[in-house]
Amino acid sequence: MNIHQFYDKGLAHASYAIISGGQLALIDPGRNPKPYLDFAASQHARISAIIETHPHADFVSSHVELYEMNEAPIYISGLVGAEYPHIPFDENDRIPLGNVQLQAIHTPGHSPDSISILLLDEAGRPHAVFTGDTLFVGDVGRPDLRENVGNIRAEARALAKQLYHTTRTKLMKLPHDVLVYPTHGPGSLCGKNIGNDLHSTIGREIRENYALQPMSEEAFLNLILDQQPFVPNYFAYDVMLNKQGAGSFLAGIEAIPALTGPQEMEPHAIVVDGRPVEQFRSGHFPGSFNIPDGLRFETWLGSVINPDERFYLLADSADELGKLLEKAAKIGYERLIEATLITTGGSLQSIPFDLKHFSDHPGEYTIVDIRNRQESDSNPIFQQAIRIPLPELRERIHEIPTDKPIAVHCAGGYRSAIGSSILAAALPDIAVQDIGTNILDLERAN
Repeated sequence: MNIHQFYDKGLAHASYAIISGGQLALIDPGRNPKPYLDFAASQHARISAIIETHPHADFVSSHVELYEMNEAPIYISGLVGAEYPHIPFDENDRIPLGNVQLQAIHTPGHSPDSISILLLDEAGRPHAVFTGDTLFVGDVGRPDLRENVGNIRAEARALAKQLYHTTRTKLMKLPHDVLVYPTHGPGSLCGKNIGNDLHSTIGREIRENYALQPMSEEAFLNLILDQQPFVPNYFAYDVMLNKQGAGSFLAGIEAIPALTGPQEMEPHAIVVDGRPVEQFRSGHFPGSFNIPDGLRFETWLGSVINPDERFYLLADSADELGKLLEKAAKIGYERLIEATLITTGGSLQSIPFDLKHFSDHPGEYTIVDIRNRQESDSNPIFQQAIRIPLPELRERIHEIPTDKPIAVHCAGGYRSAIGSSILAAALPDIAVQDIGTNILDLERAN
């Protein structure tokens, strides 16, 4: 028996292969099927089962594409109402895999249709549990993502109650030495306090996980529902896409047209420029949003762009464009790309930030703080700042006065690059400046 973890840092997503007797089961695979196919080939194993713990909100799975390529059945809870060929896999159902077995445990709470997968070893003893988004290292899954989407919908409070009982009557009852393999690690928006380790044990989680400590149901609800992170625009879209089953990863990317010049772009279209900040500032096209390639590109793309909007995607080289396309496809956004363009400039330049003038005359600026609420509440850098979290910025631009130059800040510069480009595109007659990394110097001065 062998367990292999695949980890995507950009989405903090963990998926798994379990091998026994030449058979391989995949759990929660990501959008690109190639790593799983390559691994199976390297192990001389046959993919015989594909298991989804629930319809994921934060990434698109390759389960249907893998099924079509391998004819390996997909197992998922019957509660999901999956629209692709599958075998219902619910409480106490088992899948034989070589010399071991995989058993479903219904673990609602993050979603009403979540299952965890208990791996029983050659002697039939619990060895590991793959908890999906129900239990993380140091945290539990957020219960507020299925209020308006999915085959079964439930209010956050009702799901939090289910989560309380799931953790205490099912997962915490497993032997303490059972290994815990969750579908997400630190940085994922599916939890609020996920630890740095990528696996754990039931015993360790009982000892150290804040959500598994002794408390009443009401105390648990208050704790879990408080200060959950923002919900990106693409989450509901991905739930439904995973419920339906996504098409081919590579075919979807290859079908996107490539432009030869900016004149081919439609006027007033949404343009996502993925070039580095300094390149964007030195020359970009009117109306462009600068979402630089980085560790969380896909998250911010799916937070700024709505799933019912089409856009052009720009990069400075073919290699970089390929990376951005793959990241967009991981959240199903390749479907939204009108066309791509490789470019090294544009007709507009960003207004440089004058640190000295701002420091001497802060009252002459409208300051916009685009950090999330917890950040701005706990550390208000400028008391007079208008606080609008980046994911809400496009919908709340009307709240920003336009009688002064606008200065945008976050905590380190990445989000303010995005936010300042959004405001500059929407308010072309107003001077918009990005405080960017200068915020560190300003914080020290204050």
